[in-house]
Amino acid sequence: MPGLTSHPAPSSLSKIAFVAAFKAAAPTRSRSATVSSTVSSTQPPPAGEDEPPILEISGLKTYFHGESGTTKAVDDVSLTIRRGETLGLVGESGSGKSVTSLTVMRLLPERGAKIAGGSVSLLGRDIVTLPEPQMQSLRGSDVSMIFQEPGTSLNPVYKAGWQVQEAIRLHNDVSKEEALKRTIELFHEVGIPEPERRLNSYPHEMSGGQKQRVMIAMALSCNPKLLIADEPTTALDVTIQAQILDLIRKLRDERGMAVLFITHDLGVIAEIADHVAVMFRGKIVETGSVEQIFSSPQHPYTKGLLACRPRLDGKLGRLPTVADFMRVEPSSDPDGPVRITERTYSPEEHESSAPTKRLWPPESAVRDLGYEISQVTTDGPGSFVPENTAPLVRVEGLKVYYPVYSGILRRRTGDVRAVDDISFDIFAGQTLGLVGESGCGKTTTGRAILRLIDKTDGNVSYRGGSTELVSGADLRTLRRKMQIVFQDPYASLNPRMSVEACLVEPMAVHDLCPNAKDRRDRAAALLEEVGLGAEHLQRYPHEFSGGQRQRICIARALAVEPEFIVCDESVSALDVSVQAQVLNLLKDLQQKRGLTYLFISHDLSVVKFMSDMMAVMNQGKIVEYGPSDTVYARPKDEYTKRLISAIPDDSLENIRRRQRERLEAKSPEQKAG
Repeated sequence: MPGLTSHPAPSSLSKIAFVAAFKAAAPTRSRSATVSSTVSSTQPPPAGEDEPPILEISGLKTYFHGESGTTKAVDDVSLTIRRGETLGLVGESGSGKSVTSLTVMRLLPERGAKIAGGSVSLLGRDIVTLPEPQMQSLRGSDVSMIFQEPGTSLNPVYKAGWQVQEAIRLHNDVSKEEALKRTIELFHEVGIPEPERRLNSYPHEMSGGQKQRVMIAMALSCNPKLLIADEPTTALDVTIQAQILDLIRKLRDERGMAVLFITHDLGVIAEIADHVAVMFRGKIVETGSVEQIFSSPQHPYTKGLLACRPRLDGKLGRLPTVADFMRVEPSSDPDGPVRITERTYSPEEHESSAPTKRLWPPESAVRDLGYEISQVTTDGPGSFVPENTAPLVRVEGLKVYYPVYSGILRRRTGDVRAVDDISFDIFAGQTLGLVGESGCGKTTTGRAILRLIDKTDGNVSYRGGSTELVSGADLRTLRRKMQIVFQDPYASLNPRMSVEACLVEPMAVHDLCPNAKDRRDRAAALLEEVGLGAEHLQRYPHEFSGGQRQRICIARALAVEPEFIVCDESVSALDVSVQAQVLNLLKDLQQKRGLTYLFISHDLSVVKFMSDMMAVMNQGKIVEYGPSDTVYARPKDEYTKRLISAIPDDSLENIRRRQRERLEAKSPEQKAG
């Protein structure tokens, strides 16, 4: 493919190289800037100083040259990783994390990308000047990479087992039988169930967690000395994420690998890293041991990243953001450094205008769910809906089954029970959080409520009337009142339509404004309401960041003045800082407009922050349903307890415990070293 590094490897590995090179271009859309850090911090000396490092990066500069100028994606970065250590590289999207890793792998596109300075030493060899044939022999054998999106990194037309065998045979002189045996052993090692059968599965036949395990198996197939994990758990359920983190820790300790773990989530870093490097606008602004970073962060950017993640034990009605901790002032010179000014964060002032009170169902309904009123009010501030108030949305015995056909005659032999007899109420102005792992039926429930898919049985009523009986013009009116914000903002926006066209179209369909000028003015006002501006109306979706695109999707949902919105995993793929901004925005809009939400997520901490009531879903059924604070404080079902325990623990006590366990697991020789 033109513009990409040439690899004579077979097609599935070429696919991986293509994905990596394509992803490298993403951060180039942000304006280049250098950061004048107010913090002077040096990386702590790792264990075993006499042993040469596996990876040593010194003064690395990776620039992208385009029509709009030069973007300094990586600007004077220095890092060191030794055998058996994990370095966590943390920062928001566009900070330069992935470009740093792709520079190490030499997977940057040839056209536009250039290593402008510095050195990268891998096992004592400078790979910046290494000829491509020699670099290809290192790639996969001495250094391997787990990419962020396993679904796009695996070749969809090849079986999973074949793709791993291809990597083994490319770097080792082994027979097909030996490669097959090694692949089965790797599938066992990474915890793929029924590995002999899964060898013949295509990527689309595997879950997200299983595909990520295949990627890990491929990365480990040639016993690399350095493993680069680029956001390997971002889109995974918390339980699958916990399994992947445990697996990487186990393989690191057993194999003595060095690991460069890239993420935007400091909660994940607390679970796996020994040392942390915080990256902002292409520069490392703070480094230290994981305990130092969490106990006494020095840079305001680090403080902001630590504070903006929802906490299960938190009582905040509003999440802090990075902007609450620092102000970034651009330089008059496009290539000059930006100035960072630290701001004093005051939780009291932050909470002064925050909607902190919960809205619970009537007391009688709470008692019917098995909760004591005194217990609920003790767990958090809130108020009860008056007795005899009718819910805005009522779901009764909802079932969505998908038939399974088999045999030559394609006879129906069973059903997949995606949603299996669930019931709940959502009152006006309330947020119901629906939480569970992928495949539990959350999204299917939301779409069945909106009549985007057909239900098998049960009833959904809106304002007392059954939605099933509505048709024609009445159905159009109902769809105006019930909207949805999808998980992937890029996929849910038409790439050929400007922002103005995306916002104006639903207004025109529902005849909300008398003329085109009024619709455009309303579109501009909606963008202002969600934190953007009228100047963005003529831009297209690809010109925005993920968080900005999600704000556009929210504005589009608001364009028809709905009363009820289904938020389907609307923040799951966003950086924690952007996630905090969007969650705050949703709460502000709810308070201002009196909106009612069904908030769907796999992240229990996010659901607890957003929701008045929480429903925990597993295998198509609701296994626990009650006030969100009480469900967390005193979970009744074992599945709920498992979800809570799988959430990364970034407490200092847990960090110190993990460090002690690592030290105790070392041999006497390692401790002495």
